[in-house]
Amino acid sequence: FCQPGGWQLSKERKQPTFFVVVLTDIDSERHYCSCLTFYEAEINLQGTKEIEGEEESGLIQPAEVFAPKSLVLVSRLDYPEIFRACLGLIYTVYVDSLNVSLETLIANLCSCLVPASGGSQ
Repeated sequence: FCQPGGWQLSKERKQPTFFVVVLTDIDSERHYCSCLTFYEAEINLQGTKEIEGEEESGLIQPAEVFAPKSLVLVSRLDYPEIFRACLGLIYTVYVDSLNVSLETLIANLCSCLVPASGGSQ
């Protein structure tokens, strides 16, 4: 469900997209799956590229294709804007290579208390 249009490489970087899918289990319980999909550069790390019979070595070639990658948050709670903000934070830390451990960030997000529906903020 993360790639509803199919998993395809792209010749250009596309803007991140966000959507929510609601899954229902066998007990009629709803699960809200928030998805943030972005495109990441696939870089030629082999260091060599043949150009018209000549071999150019030692250079990392620029990205020629971009591959989709998805971040998914699954919850029984229906808070799409909060989940969008959480996934956006994880995305920013990942893409900008910030000096924060992704594991620590996700653990902190998972330990946040969410107020009961209809309760105070």
